[in-house]
Amino acid sequence: MSAEEVALPDLDPVIHAPARLRLMAGLAVLGDDDRLAFPRLQELQGLTAGNLGAHLRKLEDAGYVAVEKTHRGRTPATYVSLTRRGRRALEDHTAALRALLEPVTARTPSGDASRGASADSPGGLA
Repeated sequence: MSAEEVALPDLDPVIHAPARLRLMAGLAVLGDDDRLAFPRLQELQGLTAGNLGAHLRKLEDAGYVAVEKTHRGRTPATYVSLTRRGRRALEDHTAALRALLEPVTARTPSGDASRGASADSPGGLA
């Protein structure tokens, strides 16, 4: 099969950014009706409030997450959840990544010395 015959899958540019991919994966483990408080999500992801807010805005604009701003008593509270559209987009993105990487993983079995690893070198690097 030539390079021209291989159709590369489309990766979702909104999800593909590392921080947003981690956010989507983290939210995907929640149930359909579950949500996370913004401070807890910030803690889990290790992002600043501003950085997290910017990434969530991009995901929200794409319809992938729902951001609910409310109050607990007099204290403002923000909750984040994955939408159905977001869950489907993550599934599609994951399938595209697998399709993209499948030829590589099929050609280089785990532990294969042809990948540059050597048992004699420190850390397995040749």
